[in-house]
Amino acid sequence: MAELTRADIDEILKLVDGSDFDELKLEMGDLKLELRRRGASAAAAAPPPAPVAKPAEAVAAPIVASGGGSEIPAPLLGTFWHAPRPGAAPFVRPGDVVQADTIIGIIEVMKLMNSVPAGIAGTVLEITAPNGELVEHGQTLLRIQPA
Repeated sequence: MAELTRADIDEILKLVDGSDFDELKLEMGDLKLELRRRGASAAAAAPPPAPVAKPAEAVAAPIVASGGGSEIPAPLLGTFWHAPRPGAAPFVRPGDVVQADTIIGIIEVMKLMNSVPAGIAGTVLEITAPNGELVEHGQTLLRIQPA
């Protein structure tokens, strides 16, 4: 059974500290973790979560951009990766045609890799989030021209 270690909590704190968020609520199975930058208690936790069979698939709704196309936002806070592993080809490149279920990248959170699907069908216009950089929830990862 996977447990939330002190190192995991330190990593979460580091991610929150590097963001603009003042509060984080995390629920994984039976685990409930609540962090606040200012104000009330720093954290409250419940029993450890049940083991996860496969990485979660994060989904966020596309946002229509004023400059044309739809912005695909980060569904969660973490490190955005363009490819499945270092040296591998990126999931998508500008000009690629994608379907709603096409994986456009991975967001790493506490050493868990979360696949990010496009959410809409269309053509990739640009990738706005840098590879290997911290992205915030809602930050634009890439822009797609809907089909």
